[in-house]
Amino acid sequence: MNKSTAAAPHEVRILGGQWKRSKLPVADKPGLRPTPSRVRETLFNWLGQDLSGLRCLDAFAGTGALGLEAASRGAAEVVLVEQDPALVKSLQALCAKLKASTVKVERGDGIAALRQRGGAGLDVVFLDPPFDAEALFAPALAAAAVAIGPQGFVYLEAPQPCSEEALQAAGLAVHRQGKAGAVTFHLLCPRPAG
Repeated sequence: MNKSTAAAPHEVRILGGQWKRSKLPVADKPGLRPTPSRVRETLFNWLGQDLSGLRCLDAFAGTGALGLEAASRGAAEVVLVEQDPALVKSLQALCAKLKASTVKVERGDGIAALRQRGGAGLDVVFLDPPFDAEALFAPALAAAAVAIGPQGFVYLEAPQPCSEEALQAAGLAVHRQGKAGAVTFHLLCPRPAG
């Protein structure tokens, strides 16, 4: 056993659905900051407890907390996209342990994955990029906006509220918004025409 796995890992838990209370390990990696439980609880109150049939993509998966929470609540298809090879391996092992047949783990760039799915009509896109990578926010929003369907949602976590200019540029509008500690979280929807 190497030193990184010898210590008890930091962890978060799935809050609802078939895997409720399942533990998700949190690796000690720079910029890895899992969505706090109370924020996830609020988000899934907004989205609804039952996500049966929905298609979701978690573009900066990290621990997988957002995407796995959606799958636990019945989402028909969840794609977890992560660049870090160690996190990808951890997500794959976790999905195997949970027998998460509706979840697919992809190693790669979350923005590129969204661009490949332009027009795919996804129901929910989760965006929780590293807070110190501010340059990712605008292209991630733009790519997510074209990957969701007309009734779809984009969830964004950021260190501050998203500007109206950035939302307009992406063709999105705030559906709901909240703040918890250093995290501002947004549920965005396509901007109405006109």
